[in-house]
Amino acid sequence: MNTKYIDLINQTFDFPQQEFKVDKDQLLFHDIDLMKLVEEYGSPLKFSYLPKISENINTAKSWFAKAFEKHNYKGKYHYCYCTKSSHFNFVLNEALKNDIHIETSSAFDINIVEKLIENGKIKDTDYILCNGFKREQYVLNIARLINSGHENCIPIIDNYEEISLLSEEIDGKFKVGIRIASEEEPKFEFYTSRLGIGYKNIVPFYKNQIQDNPKVSLKMLHFFINTGIRDNAYYWNELLKCLKVYVSLKKICPTLDSLNIGGGFPIKNSLAFDFDYEYMIDEIVNQINLTCQEAEVDVPNIFTEFGSFTVGESGGAIYKVLYQKKQNDRENWNMIDSSFITTLPDSWAINKRFVMLPINRWNSNYERVLLGGLTCDSDDYYNSEQHINAIYMPVYRDDKPLYIGFFNTGAYQQSIGGFGGLQHCLIPQPKHILIDKDSDGNITTKLFSQQQTHTDFLKILGYYE
Repeated sequence: MNTKYIDLINQTFDFPQQEFKVDKDQLLFHDIDLMKLVEEYGSPLKFSYLPKISENINTAKSWFAKAFEKHNYKGKYHYCYCTKSSHFNFVLNEALKNDIHIETSSAFDINIVEKLIENGKIKDTDYILCNGFKREQYVLNIARLINSGHENCIPIIDNYEEISLLSEEIDGKFKVGIRIASEEEPKFEFYTSRLGIGYKNIVPFYKNQIQDNPKVSLKMLHFFINTGIRDNAYYWNELLKCLKVYVSLKKICPTLDSLNIGGGFPIKNSLAFDFDYEYMIDEIVNQINLTCQEAEVDVPNIFTEFGSFTVGESGGAIYKVLYQKKQNDRENWNMIDSSFITTLPDSWAINKRFVMLPINRWNSNYERVLLGGLTCDSDDYYNSEQHINAIYMPVYRDDKPLYIGFFNTGAYQQSIGGFGGLQHCLIPQPKHILIDKDSDGNITTKLFSQQQTHTDFLKILGYYE
């Protein structure tokens, strides 16, 4: 009878997988010995495996190159990184090794861009696409960047007043994009995105504010829907509506030469994850090509703004099971040495799923459990609702510590969790480890940040003047 945890995984999923395998009772992630990581740094800890960032960027580029060749597509492809997914210096440094561009969403993003320019990481020819609602400081920062000579800084117009606000601060001519306010999925709580300008208003807006404006030229149409890129009728319908707007604009606007299809590629959230990225890219390129051929207009250069896809699968978190609480005949609570609310806030706020696996004891018998965090909040847990399936773990034993890992957590969790700030119930933020490869391909590790201390919290709370 197969009663070991490794038997359960083998009979439930196609395993091992590209990034996961088991060696001597322990889980390896991209051949990284995770138990060795725990033994060196302790738990809880977060880690970032930097080579995965470059790998995903170049994989996506190869998919687009293949689709362009297949469909004889005449435009160019530009990969942009959506910085709000993770603003950390180590993420941007790794991503920018791969000839990419940047998408920003708020004022301080521009300060980061300027620092990267100063350090030689961003070139004058790199595109800086400025999305988001533009308050005064954001407008001033964009203007400063353009006035400094960065001609490929493109503000993406989000509302009707931004052209005039930018014109007041930018010295010479500048290029802009327009964001389409897409219609939301039918089951969503409202009908139209709060971001951008409605489909029917795009052409009138261009005619009123840009067409005869000697200072402004339209370069890009920006399209993004809240659910991301999915192979369903809703996505394809919205894309075709976007392409109709592009064609209408292109016929009256010769400077328009680019279509930004945004981000929204999903990332792996379970061992059963299945998404045909290559097919989706191929069909998107095909639809753009066919629509433009039918309308007899030049195809646009295609921009994407992949955030989670770029950085999400580089991140992970490791916890120790401190104790098991048997609350009744059916529920065993494995209590971790941290908090889900503070370290994986999306698991609490939007029931986001992550790949979750034990780090050690794969040859032990298994049991069904619930996972509980350390805060006194009743919502600080991770169970079958988030995980899709019931959660099974190696049987808890006092004398054999159990460690569990959450994977593909590299996007948004640090910033939403308030990196370096207050944490719920003052549960300290875990230490963070950077994992890389040296020139010989050997795994290297480095401590990026220590676990928070009581002094860190007391300073924030005003107890130290």
